[in-house]
Amino acid sequence: MELIGEDMLKIVFAIIVGGVIGAEREYQDKSAGFRTIIFICVGSTLFTMFSIKIANNSDPGRIAAQIVSGVGFLGAGAILRDHGRVVGLTMAAMIWLAAALGMGIGSGNYVLSGVGGVVAMIVLWIFPPIEQWIDSMRGTERYEIVTTHSPGRYEELLTLAHEKGLKIMSSKCNKVNDHIVVTMVLRGSPSNQAALSTHLLNDPGVKEFRH
Repeated sequence: MELIGEDMLKIVFAIIVGGVIGAEREYQDKSAGFRTIIFICVGSTLFTMFSIKIANNSDPGRIAAQIVSGVGFLGAGAILRDHGRVVGLTMAAMIWLAAALGMGIGSGNYVLSGVGGVVAMIVLWIFPPIEQWIDSMRGTERYEIVTTHSPGRYEELLTLAHEKGLKIMSSKCNKVNDHIVVTMVLRGSPSNQAALSTHLLNDPGVKEFRH
């Protein structure tokens, strides 16, 4: 009876931990939301419990170890490519973490699993503003500059970007009639991006530019 009671406690704890994390993911309108994260956490808990019960004198980690590869398959499905950007990495990591918490609960490590759940919520709720601040310090912009065609003009614009403290991620140059169109993807701080834009606006050779 005591063993059955502890089993129920593990399942309920897995529902609570998975539900809290899943509710946050649902609020953010992510692909794996409330029910999905609960299923992952409870499923990992059950697999770990079963591996301990049926192991007898053998290694109880054999079944539990398969959770890692199985969850890796789920996480891979959450990662997508959208307009050249890879999205869903955070969601995949949360699926992986939910499984780890479920394994911890299933093995009876309640305190450690609870601490892991709290850390997960701190990262999800408190860290995004820090992440946005970091991103704002090193933004990426795409420039399309229509300018006069003259010898060395393309190299001149590349040098200008370097002088403004911007890193050139990619660049290309196309000739259109008597003009050239220079396309550059530049990375740098917003102030450096603004300095380049101001220079281009005041450059009489620049007919048009967009970013």
